[in-house]
Amino acid sequence: MTIDAKGMDFQTLNALVRDSADGEITIENCLGQRYIGDGLNEKQIVIHGVAGNGLGAYLDGARITVFGNAQDAMGDTMNAGEIVVHGSAGDAVGYGMRGGRILIRDSAGYRSGIHMKAYMERVPVLVIGGCAGSFLGEYQAGGRIIVLGLGHENEPVVGNFTGTGMHGGAIYLRTQAQPPQLPPQVMMRRADAAEMEAIALDVRAWCAQFGGDAEEILSDPFQILLPNTANPYKQLYTHS
Repeated sequence: MTIDAKGMDFQTLNALVRDSADGEITIENCLGQRYIGDGLNEKQIVIHGVAGNGLGAYLDGARITVFGNAQDAMGDTMNAGEIVVHGSAGDAVGYGMRGGRILIRDSAGYRSGIHMKAYMERVPVLVIGGCAGSFLGEYQAGGRIIVLGLGHENEPVVGNFTGTGMHGGAIYLRTQAQPPQLPPQVMMRRADAAEMEAIALDVRAWCAQFGGDAEEILSDPFQILLPNTANPYKQLYTHS
């Protein structure tokens, strides 16, 4: 099924997507319509244009591909499935994400991966090909965030205060530059061989979508950010 979304309001568009019996849906001329694909568990959606706020929120197994950019809160509380963006994304990508994978070719805005969490076999993954804005991984409780920083070698690939409130999961940065204003409750060191192996499939998946030599990228130095157990955030929230 192909939908021409030119001039269409978001409610009409989402009703067409939700009610369609087709498993594969293409949306042409998308221009900021919100909430596309929210909660879907089976369909494959291809979007040409700019996807609006809340793309793929509560996604539960469907696959969404955007040939263009996506606005804020993409993958909010995503449970399973995959979102692929052939462009950049706005703020709060993967807010509360608890499963599935998001692949972004270019960059993402502020607070990407905020409140990401993992449970048993569900481990959410966010891969950003360019840079990420400030407060990346804020209050992260689980999952993997990977910032490749392609085209931004030898400079910080994230904004200020990366990992603020982080108490689980891991953030990988392909850089040797120190992130600006890194909170003391976050520790950073070079990722070891086992930690690099943990992200190899994700980097290869990113390259399969957007091009690039995955093995060459993986051979570069990556820094890993983890909660600093010697200075945990729980001290800020508990009372004796």
